[in-house]
Amino acid sequence: MTAMSSSWIDIGALAAIPIQGARLVKTPKGCIAVFRTSHDEAYALEDRCPHKDGPLSQGIVHGRSVTCPLHNWVINLETGAAEGADKGQVATVRLKVENGRILLDASGLAAIGKKAEA
Repeated sequence: MTAMSSSWIDIGALAAIPIQGARLVKTPKGCIAVFRTSHDEAYALEDRCPHKDGPLSQGIVHGRSVTCPLHNWVINLETGAAEGADKGQVATVRLKVENGRILLDASGLAAIGKKAEA
């Protein structure tokens, strides 16, 4: 592991996000969807489906995936990759949960707002 300094941003309590729900976090780089699974795991993705930029924060969370509300693409919360036959990727942002608080890695926000190269 390399010695990188990370700047963590407290965005709120994990308990404030409904189980199998999401919270939208607006940043200068773009919007981030923070998800809570049924097992109290948390993940952060750019809030746009790689298909047609649908709002993933409004999707249905199941397992470690979210289904986009526009065209039913399924996105893996861990990797940001489209699942099944669909192809595409959305940026992920590292986070951690400490003492019930969700902390986003500010250095990971650089990838937000950039379209993946095909």
